[in-house]
Amino acid sequence: MKTKQVFLVLILILSAYLAKAQENDKAKMSFGIIGGINFQNLNGKNMLGDKLENDMIIGFHAGANIQIPIAPEFYFEPGLLLSTKGAKSSFGSITSTQHLSYVEMPLNLLYKAALGKGSFMLGFGPYVAYAIGGKVITEGGAVTITSKVAFKNTVELNDPMLVTYYRPFDAGGNIFFGYELSNGIYAQFNTQLGMLKINPKDNRFANDKTIIKNTGFGLSLGFRF
Repeated sequence: MKTKQVFLVLILILSAYLAKAQENDKAKMSFGIIGGINFQNLNGKNMLGDKLENDMIIGFHAGANIQIPIAPEFYFEPGLLLSTKGAKSSFGSITSTQHLSYVEMPLNLLYKAALGKGSFMLGFGPYVAYAIGGKVITEGGAVTITSKVAFKNTVELNDPMLVTYYRPFDAGGNIFFGYELSNGIYAQFNTQLGMLKINPKDNRFANDKTIIKNTGFGLSLGFRF
């Protein structure tokens, strides 16, 4: 609970700072909205140390960002997104699809140069994210079961077995490139690599070798005001 409160406070502080900065320097800053699709996977190892063999799922992302000039053609671009991630796995005729929802804050350095009638964009930077929900859909034959996902850093012996557990926090890196038209419409291709294990420490199993990280890429469309 404390970590969630800290995360929300950081969002409020950043939002207040950006709003104040935009008020003081409206001529140089720009506000944008963005949305698109994610192609996400959960990569790593299972509890035995074997490589995970998951398939990608399609999710979405939507939110807003602000471009703050820091040098000619260079910008600091913080944003706030709602992003869905996960993966699909198969065991014979049974499939299990994990859906995870995050509030995500990318903090990118952006290079933006005039090209043709618009601007070429190339950016990279870290992101931090906090999980706000999740579910697992298991299908086999005519039977479909939906179970919940719980978020905690450590799973204890008395925690329910029929629940999928993940850590609430995630962090990693972004790289993207795209093109912005003179009318403010822009498109970009994004890649993302999670750096933190999102699986919790599980005290129910000895010698657990599980490592799970978010990875994926996506396509975005947006508009800059």
